[in-house]
Amino acid sequence: AVSWYDEFQRLYDTIPCVEVQALKEHNDQVLHLSFSHSGCLFASCSKDCTVKIWSNELDISLQHSSNMRPYNWSYTQFSQFNSDDSLLLVSGVFVGPHNSSSGEIAVISMENFTLLSRVRNKPYDVFGCWLNETNLISGNLHRIGRITSCSVLWLNNAFQGIESENVNVVKRLFKIQNLNASTIRTVMVADCSRYDSPDLLLDYEEQLAASSTCPVFDLGSDSEEEEAKPKPPPEAAVQELPDAGGVPEEHGLQQLFDDIMEGRVRPAMTETQLETKVAELFVRSRTKPPEPNLLPTDSNSKTKYLIFTTGCLTYSPHQIGIKRILPHQMTTAGPVLGEERRSDEFFDSLDHVIDIHGHIIGMGLSPDHRYLYVNSRAWPQDCVISDPMQPPPIAEEIDLHVFDLKTMKEVKRALRAHRAYTPNEECFFIFLDVSRDFVA
Repeated sequence: AVSWYDEFQRLYDTIPCVEVQALKEHNDQVLHLSFSHSGCLFASCSKDCTVKIWSNELDISLQHSSNMRPYNWSYTQFSQFNSDDSLLLVSGVFVGPHNSSSGEIAVISMENFTLLSRVRNKPYDVFGCWLNETNLISGNLHRIGRITSCSVLWLNNAFQGIESENVNVVKRLFKIQNLNASTIRTVMVADCSRYDSPDLLLDYEEQLAASSTCPVFDLGSDSEEEEAKPKPPPEAAVQELPDAGGVPEEHGLQQLFDDIMEGRVRPAMTETQLETKVAELFVRSRTKPPEPNLLPTDSNSKTKYLIFTTGCLTYSPHQIGIKRILPHQMTTAGPVLGEERRSDEFFDSLDHVIDIHGHIIGMGLSPDHRYLYVNSRAWPQDCVISDPMQPPPIAEEIDLHVFDLKTMKEVKRALRAHRAYTPNEECFFIFLDVSRDFVA
């Protein structure tokens, strides 16, 4: 280094750390670690079906351990402290009737380590997350057809067992249709009011100027309407609708559907493709339109975004869905879903969709909640998906993408350094964590 200060910085930032302690209290794989916002505590989840809470002193000590086996859980998989570190959300997998595996979220009080409430969470890789100090988001899945389903996202009060029966302890937030065997997973909340906290603003402008070779990808579409519609699978475009002529596509679909139902025409597509077509037709006429102007205009905006993985072509998560949560939706008080919508508005549309063209295996937010970091394994360049149950093969390399949630654009294709060798159907989630200066 050229100066003592540079040398100090080099030592501080790049010298490998020394292992001071090995914690051996878990007796199976450790799947996830989460730190409290104060940094004083951390929680660990494991296949041994316990969640353990540790004190992060110079000599780390175990404060508490909860065994979730008595609640029929198979293992604990994820945890998150609420913003004032008074509660811990723990998400896990449990075995339901007929050996079906589903998920559940438990809330533990940090004051006396008691279990406050448990909420169903399906599929289990929704994981769950805090919306604010006392409300958390969970998911449920309802089958509609063989490959069509509906994901409902619920807002739950952490103190379910304690509240009086006159208070809503749950409220339906959103109801979203899933095509081609996809489901909503990995929910997280970004708080737009934190975007401009000055000490955390990463200086991407300078970095971009310095490395002008880095492409900036525009992932926004030209019109709100285009975003709202699930994009039809590429191969469906080849099958012309019979005698559609100059009829709008929606009417053409309706005509085709009527013809098939009344036996006038034999469908030139598989049962799966037909189900998707019918589902698309249904969702178009029964969906609440997206909120106008998704992007928050002022920096102290009260808006929050619900961010999750989803898809439209296959069951493997290949898109990021973004749905704005408005201030009146952030509490379990007030009307439940259904009272504020018209009877034909059966589903909610997504406000924005980012297509990754690959299998998403991890997501994390920067501390200021402005940047979304995404781990993915890419699909082959021009692959065509003809069967939603047969997703394309995935690359061994893991790509790390960075999206600016203020502009909804990709700002930096940061890294392609890690590798993973699991095939598509065994591909698992790799959590990533983002601090001010590092991504882990």
